[in-house]
Amino acid sequence: MSKAQRSNGQLSSVGGPEFSNDELLEMLSNQRRRFTIHYLKQREGEHVSVSELTDWVASWENDTEIEALTHQERKRVRNALRQFHLPKMDDHGFIDYDSRRGTVTLTEEAADANFYVDSLTGGDIPWGIYYLGLSGFCGLCLFGFWLGLFPFTMVEPFTWSVFVLTALTISSVGHFYDNYYRMRLGAREKPPEVDEE
Repeated sequence: MSKAQRSNGQLSSVGGPEFSNDELLEMLSNQRRRFTIHYLKQREGEHVSVSELTDWVASWENDTEIEALTHQERKRVRNALRQFHLPKMDDHGFIDYDSRRGTVTLTEEAADANFYVDSLTGGDIPWGIYYLGLSGFCGLCLFGFWLGLFPFTMVEPFTWSVFVLTALTISSVGHFYDNYYRMRLGAREKPPEVDEE
């Protein structure tokens, strides 16, 4: 399995062909491009019109229903997509953009890759910090038990083992769900950084 990943773990592509770190950072650093990839992943290889794509990107960007978008909101997104984002994504091999027909689709390489965005939703605690805290807590408990301190000695070693195993299992399942379903472009109806109500 190939893997291209940003050094701090915030943006990555896993599976399928490898995009360079620079390409990933360039493409995923912009919200409109992330929204574009998200929507095209949901359409699974279909050719999508630029106006349809514009409606969805503008809807997510303005946190409103498509029917409630103003002409100005649509125009601003459509112009940015046509003049800048779609040609750039096409040049880097993420999409196939036919400017004459006004259609766009993901390339096979991008369709086969999974793009994960982490820490874009605001108040979430990054998984690395969570695991550091869990490790610190478990280490403190082990150290307290080893020194024979109260209340750590009230619990049997087997019970501590079950607690640690259960905490790690629940954390791992939560981390898998968060990465694979909540933070993967195209996995949900709305992009990861748009609140689902």
